[in-house]
Amino acid sequence: MNATIEQAINEQIKWEMYSANLYLSMSAWLQDEGLSGFANWMRVQYQEETDHALKFYDFILSRGGKVTLSQIDAPPTTWDSVLDVFEATLTHEQEVTRRINELTYLTKEVKDFASDIFMQWFVTEQIEEEENVRDILNKLRLIKGEGQGMLMLDQEMAQRVYTPSTTNA
Repeated sequence: MNATIEQAINEQIKWEMYSANLYLSMSAWLQDEGLSGFANWMRVQYQEETDHALKFYDFILSRGGKVTLSQIDAPPTTWDSVLDVFEATLTHEQEVTRRINELTYLTKEVKDFASDIFMQWFVTEQIEEEENVRDILNKLRLIKGEGQGMLMLDQEMAQRVYTPSTTNA
């Protein structure tokens, strides 16, 4: 495995695990706020991010590389509102997209075609990630984060279930 790609993917594993911890922290805060549906949505997000980290982990191993796990920063633990949580989520997912794009560019630059093919799943996944969060943000803004609309949206968020991806990215 190309050493530069191996190092970059190890860094991405760290970032995906930070993402998982961030969403688990958000889930706990939302639960404390009495919004168990929103907490569920974030807990599922935590599971997805852990899954993404493991995809990168398994890919390094499948290519004969060495996984190097490093320290993960602690995420924030409080937010001002549900709207604030999802605005922070969108900002975070946009940063993930930037990192995925940089890693994808690097695979092309060093002509690591196997890694480039592998990265395409993540490029597509990030489109979905940002779209989902934007949709929730639009709904939160529409109802102004208040009242019966909030309760209905919380119930909708409770319906989300974790479904492991069926691809071996």
